[in-house]
Amino acid sequence: MTRGRPVAGHRLLCPCVAFGLILAAACAPPDRPIQLLPSATAALAAPDTARSLRVSEGLRYRFLWMHEGPWAIHLLEIDLGRCELGLSVLRGAASPSTGPGLARVSEMVERAGPSVLAAVNGDFFTPEGWPLGTDISAGSVRRARARPALAWAPGGDPWIGSAEVDEDTVHVGRAVAVGAPPVELEVIGGFPELLDDGGPLADNEDVARSSFATTRHPRTAVAFDADARVMWMIVVDGRQGSYSSGMTLAELTEVLLALGADEAINMDGGGSSVMVIGRRPTSRPSDAEGERRVANALAVTHDRGRCGS
Repeated sequence: MTRGRPVAGHRLLCPCVAFGLILAAACAPPDRPIQLLPSATAALAAPDTARSLRVSEGLRYRFLWMHEGPWAIHLLEIDLGRCELGLSVLRGAASPSTGPGLARVSEMVERAGPSVLAAVNGDFFTPEGWPLGTDISAGSVRRARARPALAWAPGGDPWIGSAEVDEDTVHVGRAVAVGAPPVELEVIGGFPELLDDGGPLADNEDVARSSFATTRHPRTAVAFDADARVMWMIVVDGRQGSYSSGMTLAELTEVLLALGADEAINMDGGGSSVMVIGRRPTSRPSDAEGERRVANALAVTHDRGRCGS
């Protein structure tokens, strides 16, 4: 993972198109005419339906719907420059008899308390509730795996890359010793990495050709722009007929590039995909039963104590 800017041509829309949802007069024209942009990207510039809600200072929710997909896109825009906003890994309810356990994201948010403003589902997981990748919450290591991950600590930028495990140490932009006293660090796994240094990863060819990537599914992803210190959590509803069909990984990546992301990681999707604001889902999970029980979630939290004196 590097901190450079996107390669030429990847900035498809200027920020006021992606965020303002209209072509403001002060916004420079896109690199290419709108009609030549990928349709998934154009959904940001000219959605058929658009709604916006300020959740708190520095945290905004946007809903976009476009009949051409059809796509229903849920976006959380997080200003990481605000010291009171941060990330937290939430976990399913563990049981001594059944293991790590699963829970709905809304249940995890409820249990975590009022400091949690919003959350999305996290990593892929086993039937017993073990996440497939690294899982660290408040510095406590539950799982250390050599898979893609997102890491965050107060006062710093998120890190997205491939976690490395060396005996009792996991490397996620910093070294964390398993069993050591907890540090202020949150790490959650996902798969695959979608963006690095502002461009799609070149080493995902096998993944890119798989049905997992080329079939439209509900999707969840996390991305950020290192220079602007803005993070996005995105959920695309899917498997719901004329309402929303979901996206391929390529379509999802185009949307993240259009937002201006440098780094991005795909989270668990399908029936697991959900975005919760407050205590209730704002997206539409695809399972007939509603929210699926999952192993962990990534939450946006509010804590004035992070700001110091």
